[in-house]
Amino acid sequence: MPEGHVLHRLADELNRHFAQRVVRVTSPQGRFADEAAVLDGRELLGAEAWGKHLFVAFDPDAWIHIHLGLIGTLTLTEPEPVRGVVRLRIGTDEQVADLRGPQTCALIDAARVATVRAGLGPDPLRADADPDLARRRIHASAKPIAALLLEQSVVSGPGNIYRAEVLFRAGVDPMLPGKRLPRTVWNRIWDDLVALMTEGVRTGRIDTVAEEHTPEAMGRDPRVDDHGGEVYVYRRTGQPCLVCGATVRATPLAGRQVYWCPRCQRPGRTGVRRVHR
Repeated sequence: MPEGHVLHRLADELNRHFAQRVVRVTSPQGRFADEAAVLDGRELLGAEAWGKHLFVAFDPDAWIHIHLGLIGTLTLTEPEPVRGVVRLRIGTDEQVADLRGPQTCALIDAARVATVRAGLGPDPLRADADPDLARRRIHASAKPIAALLLEQSVVSGPGNIYRAEVLFRAGVDPMLPGKRLPRTVWNRIWDDLVALMTEGVRTGRIDTVAEEHTPEAMGRDPRVDDHGGEVYVYRRTGQPCLVCGATVRATPLAGRQVYWCPRCQRPGRTGVRRVHR
């Protein structure tokens, strides 16, 4: 499932190509045909992301709500014949955006937009985010901090990669109960999420290693992975930690594998800043 920076990149692309323009809206697949007919030929006001949700506004009471889920994609290309199963196409003579396989594609009103947003935690990529709201929800829970960071009602946007990496960078045991996480450590994690995810929007990659741990600095091969980017622990099970050399481990948690270094993130460790950018 795409992490939050991907949705913000898509919102930026939609705004660059379609905002304040009259667009064609169709549903080649047919499952969104009635809704598309309502929007076709209207002005697209703008798009915005909140966590892993994308909202595309046509007027204050007509929004397309998109959640890509596990297999969804939204691609922007020059106009071309429809290929594959396209749920939604938004287009002009110069550009088209094709949505395939989403978990959610719905025409909703402003009240429903507000309801969806109310169920989400603060998004590190939004200027209106309140990190203290997330801290209060974390501090009220005995769940492991690594599980809480995947709950979109706690923090909206980070997924499995960002949760593993920010906990490593902060030196926090992923199994630490949320209520034991100090406020100062949460503040560092939040600031790290803001910085790392902002860089992800800029580059389209998730890179989390400091300069001294890059392949060039360490004389090692670049990471090869479908997700791209240089990371400390994500999908590095059995490999040496780039900081201390201990063997990176993984274990299931909250339906996903969580990755950590048993030395840098010893059990019970509540946070020791180990990595700087």
